[in-house]
Amino acid sequence: MKKAVYALAALAVVAGGVGWVLSAPTTMSDAEASALQEGDATRGELVFWAGGCASCHAAKGAKGEDLLKLGGGLRLETPFGVFVAPNISSDKTDGIGAWSLVDFANAMTHGTSPDGENYYPAFPFTSYARMNGGDLGDLHAYLQTLPAVSGKAPPHELGFPFNIRRGLGLWKRMFLDPSPVIAAPVAGVETDLALWERGRYLVEGPGHCGECHTSRDFAGGLQLARWLGGAPAPTGDGKIPDITPVEGGFGSWSAADIAYYLESGFTPEYDSVGGEMVHVQENMARLPSSDREAIAAYLKAIPVVAPESN
Repeated sequence: MKKAVYALAALAVVAGGVGWVLSAPTTMSDAEASALQEGDATRGELVFWAGGCASCHAAKGAKGEDLLKLGGGLRLETPFGVFVAPNISSDKTDGIGAWSLVDFANAMTHGTSPDGENYYPAFPFTSYARMNGGDLGDLHAYLQTLPAVSGKAPPHELGFPFNIRRGLGLWKRMFLDPSPVIAAPVAGVETDLALWERGRYLVEGPGHCGECHTSRDFAGGLQLARWLGGAPAPTGDGKIPDITPVEGGFGSWSAADIAYYLESGFTPEYDSVGGEMVHVQENMARLPSSDREAIAAYLKAIPVVAPESN
């Protein structure tokens, strides 16, 4: 009997050790980190709007220049608890003003903080992981030009086991994948491949559209087989719509309709954008028209997602 107890104890120790190793926060390789270069703040402004940084990190209801004051504090109420957007202003104490480019890139692409902790995926690093080094350098440069805002945001409000950050390392091993979600345009749809690939980069990467428009499993990971096929609203009641080219729905919009909607906020039926999509549309309106056209091209040439059975 004692031998069995000792064996079980030994197995528990081994399992705990393996779990500890597998849950460790990850960072860029030395080669990846050394390849990063400080970017251009002018280019970084476009990345900033494509990434929707102000939508979460500026004060609720902020307009104009206040959108550039990234003191955080927005509360995101989810089934896992309340996440509070942090201060990402250029303040060196309370924000990210003291972060190096490597610190920033590790946060964006690995969900790992400068002090080696896992970030929660309410911060959409699973999408930002698809961003290229040039855009990361440009965005970092731009953020350093924005106003410093003092004061740290309140902590997240999470119960057990979601308050154990170390466990997120295992979550990231399951769901953090920088490869494209959609490998190529669907067969039979004529499209400019270079334009489509630019749209894929914007939608799947900095635009992080899948974070809201794709349903999640019980662990909170995106169900990539249902990419952009609609999902329950992550922070409240209602449903985020299917934006695949489904017949009778979003698929009835032309590429020009989609691009115009992102520019103006008006649908082909002359309805106006509403809800949380208002912020997204206002951000997209700041991008070059070629980027909105690229997003439209991508959305017109991805697989349709079948309705979920009840």
